[in-house]
Amino acid sequence: MTPGPVTAATKYEPVPGWAKIPHGFWMREATAVAVDSDDRVYVFNRGNMPMLVFGRDGNLVDHWGNETPHAGMTTITDPYGVSRQVWEGVRFPWAHAVRADPNDDLWLVDVHTHQLTKTDRSGKALMTLGTGVPAEKQGGEPFNRPTDVAIHPVSGDIFVSDGYGNSRVHRFDKTGKHLLSWGEPGSDHGQFSLPHNIALVDDDHVIVCDRENHRVQVFTLDGAFVRAWHVHHAVAVTRGRGDDHSLYVAEQGPPPVQFGVRNLGHRVSIYTPEGELVTRVGAPLPGEAPDQFLWPHAIATDSRGDIYVAEVSYVEVGSRQTPAREMVSLRKWRRVSG
Repeated sequence: MTPGPVTAATKYEPVPGWAKIPHGFWMREATAVAVDSDDRVYVFNRGNMPMLVFGRDGNLVDHWGNETPHAGMTTITDPYGVSRQVWEGVRFPWAHAVRADPNDDLWLVDVHTHQLTKTDRSGKALMTLGTGVPAEKQGGEPFNRPTDVAIHPVSGDIFVSDGYGNSRVHRFDKTGKHLLSWGEPGSDHGQFSLPHNIALVDDDHVIVCDRENHRVQVFTLDGAFVRAWHVHHAVAVTRGRGDDHSLYVAEQGPPPVQFGVRNLGHRVSIYTPEGELVTRVGAPLPGEAPDQFLWPHAIATDSRGDIYVAEVSYVEVGSRQTPAREMVSLRKWRRVSG
């Protein structure tokens, strides 16, 4: 049964320890999450097995992305210019985003290779966008450290937020032919300061998390500005399933000087398509407890209205611990009423 619209009376509860990861696999951090039509949950991560696939009960049902997960590590420079170790043999050196399209094919974004890869559910590559060579930084051409992708459910058109090294949204047809782009650096309507996540509001509009401008912006499919509203450190967005047209927006936390101040990010806010706040999920302060978030990065929902959030908890928090350690990076919240 598909969930109805979210209201102020809708309640969620955290599901502690939901994902059962076998010994020998390390996520380091779950950077992205997607759910297909069978409610299989795809967790794109920066560990030794880039894709872990779970059933609704949290049991691992598939995995792929590295034929030699125990071969040791090598060093790369991440999108922030920091040298980091990654596992040898990973197909996606710096996993960033994953989306399931209406046909249950997957779209994966790797910011290190400046590429998007379309695969089937078993990881077989079907299409690649991007040459692997970065475009000129802030030059507007695809791609320079792309961040996310959304697929139109009718036309199959591909919308890409090109965010770390660019300030653009690109639109391609279903074959990968570039159709148009929009955006530039700035804070006015239609401008971006790190477009980090993108989703379809409906068949005629896209929504972009304009992260460093602390807002979301809604556009027509051709890039005409429609509306915007403030969201604290808006990092990820998805639309609900079935009759639930709500927009679920994940919020990252404040800068270090305000870390530990209550009610500044570290939560999920749920809005109507017009931007009216309906309800929120998450504790007032960050942490590793089941009802808290550390550093949200991606969000998805399933056919029952349950919420899944992936967090870059190692990069933003765990790597700064003494000693550095892997922290909680995947959350599930079950919809229990409303």
